[in-house]
Parts: sequence; structure tokens; C-alpha cells
Amino acid sequence: MLTAEAAIEFETERLRLRQWRTTDRGPFAALNADPEVMAFFPSPLSRAASDALAARCAALIEARGWGFWACELKRTGEFIGFVGLHEPPAALPLSPCVEIGWRLALPFWGQGYASEAARGALAVGFEQLALSEIVSFTATINIRSRAVMSRLGMRQTGQFMHPSLADGSPLRAHCWYRLSIAQWHAQGLRPRRK
Repeated sequence: MLTAEAAIEFETERLRLRQWRTTDRGPFAALNADPEVMAFFPSPLSRAASDALAARCAALIEARGWGFWACELKRTGEFIGFVGLHEPPAALPLSPCVEIGWRLALPFWGQGYASEAARGALAVGFEQLALSEIVSFTATINIRSRAVMSRLGMRQTGQFMHPSLADGSPLRAHCWYRLSIAQWHAQGLRPRRK
């Protein structure tokens, strides 16, 4: 397992990415129960499942210094979702790898927050964790997330059938995108930080 010397937290122009707090659990459960937010996942999450996911995210950051960070607006301190890096399960055909992912509450869509926070997470991955490559994957029909991946400079490099989803599920067909450190440097994609 790749670890950092200490827990990493960072800021972008408008956002703060940090370790999870117990006060995040209520708004996190609300976004995980929202059918529109969860449209490209098998189902919305119960409060217990959402709390368990938040606890796992916090435990991974505690253990290795990085992960899916809680994301808040710097201006107000309002929790808006998570963005970060993760080692996906070994059952996926692109494993072992480190993925970048995000999940934001619906009122915060369409404002560039996912891309802004993800650029910061890419900087952590490439500059602090010395990763050579970062991937992202989603259901092929998830056009919004695929657009974020493209805005990040990632390029689609493959498709697969997600092993955790049933045959016939419209979510089973997945695509993955990659970004190497060389591509990241060449595209000048470093985030603006304040």
C-alpha cells in the first residue's frame, strides 16, 4: 500500500479537501440517497451504508495519508461531497492502479467544482505520491463524469464489463481513462491554489 508520511489535506482556489468529520455524515447521507446523484451506481445508499462508506474513507486517509477526501467550500465551510484518490478492488481488469473519483451533491454540479478538486488531487498523486499514472472509470453511459475526465486531460484507453454488476445491467459496461505524469506535465494541468 502506497503511504504518505502524514495525512494530506489541500486547498484549491474555492475548495478545501480534508479528512472526514462526523458532521459530514448527514450531508453525505443526503447526497448518497439522492437518486440523481446515484444514477450511475447500482442504487442509492441507506444511512447506515453511507456512514460506513464515510468511515472507510476516513480510515484509509488515517492509515495511508490520502484517499477520497471530504470536500468543502472554503468560503462557507459547507460540505459538498468527496473527491480524491483510491486503489480500486483487484477484481477490476485495470488493477493494480490508483484511480481518481468524485461524488458531489446535486446543488454543486455544473460549477466546475469536480474538475477543480480533481486537478488538486492529481497534483497530490503526481507530486506528493510520485505516481506514474492515474486512472478513472465509470459506466459508459455516464456522460457527465466522462466529460470531467476529458477536461482533466485524461484519455479513454479501454472498456470492460464491471464484475460486480449483473449481466443486462445498463451500468455494467464501463470505460476507463488514463493520465500519465508525462501527459499531465505536458498539458500544464497544475491547479491554481490559494
